Amino acid sequence: MADHRLDSTFHLIERARAGDAEALDVLFARLSAPLQRWARGRLPRWARDLAETDDLVQDTLLQTFKRIEHFQPRGAGALQAYLRQAVLNRIRDELRRKGRRPEATDLDGLEIEAEGSPLEEAIGHEALEEYDAALQRLKPEERELIIARVELGYDYAELAETFGKPTPDAARKAAQRALVRLAEEMKRAG
Repeated sequence: MADHRLDSTFHLIERARAGDAEALDVLFARLSAPLQRWARGRLPRWARDLAETDDLVQDTLLQTFKRIEHFQPRGAGALQAYLRQAVLNRIRDELRRKGRRPEATDLDGLEIEAEGSPLEEAIGHEALEEYDAALQRLKPEERELIIARVELGYDYAELAETFGKPTPDAARKAAQRALVRLAEEMKRAG
């Protein structure tokens, strides 16, 4: 098997759209771990008994890749953004499904408290809403850089590769500028 670690996501998408199963395997391996890290911060603990986060991500990737020939990448990070939205939609489906079921109780018959996601617990629900709103006001590349770095945990080498930056240091600077813009947007709104 060839070493595809340095293939761009765009190149892999093109190969997958042409029917290259190996390219799909590389995309799956490349995208699953960051999406799982991102999704774990979005699915509240009380809803995880319905479907494990990793299963949601895996199923979303499989469903997306079944239709990869219809996906049209429109820039750096387009596939990641599409997949995050698809995973978020699956999480919302799970939460709606949970809402139709009776509340879980412990052995003493006491209601189990619904907890927020780890991200909500860390910064608070209101701050998460402010963050999401400010994020939407940024330019698409700024938004994608922040999500890739902060939420998906990409290192600077991965950012450089994903966003076509010449070096990891250039990716670091671009991510820092995006974070400054995010802070300005949050301050302006707050």
